[in-house]
Amino acid sequence: MSTPTEPGQRTEAGSLQQRLRGDLTAAMKSRDELRTSTLRLALAAVKEAEVAGDTARILDDEEVLRVLTREVKKRREAAQAYADAGRAEAATRERAEGEVLNTYLPRQLGDDELTAIIDQALGELGLSGPRAIGPAMKAVQAAVAGRAEGGRVAALVKARLTGG
Repeated sequence: MSTPTEPGQRTEAGSLQQRLRGDLTAAMKSRDELRTSTLRLALAAVKEAEVAGDTARILDDEEVLRVLTREVKKRREAAQAYADAGRAEAATRERAEGEVLNTYLPRQLGDDELTAIIDQALGELGLSGPRAIGPAMKAVQAAVAGRAEGGRVAALVKARLTGG
């Protein structure tokens, strides 16, 4: 018999969050400062996403992956900004944090794999020309499911549809 979930309780859907928490505990025990601080920030971002909106809710693994993907992107952009400003040490730290978070994300698709998915989606839906970019992006994003960055997908879809 299943009981209703009380506020603050975790369900099986939170397995990625449980993994993050377990890894945080292990990092703290091993005194790994980089991993500890990175995982704390990631869990804080997940918690923030849980309480955003009208009502608090528990994120499923897919939503947690979206939060982690956004955090990795933030780290990459910050590293670039620090590097451009001549702050190599801060840029290195941001890159290292991004690498820690990347271990929780699915393997990213290579260009050949991504192109094959795009071609398959365009063929199945019979899409062509620049006006089809929106529907094509929707179909391709659903197929890649977080295994490729949106900007990279958009560039390849646009190139395929405009002949560029």
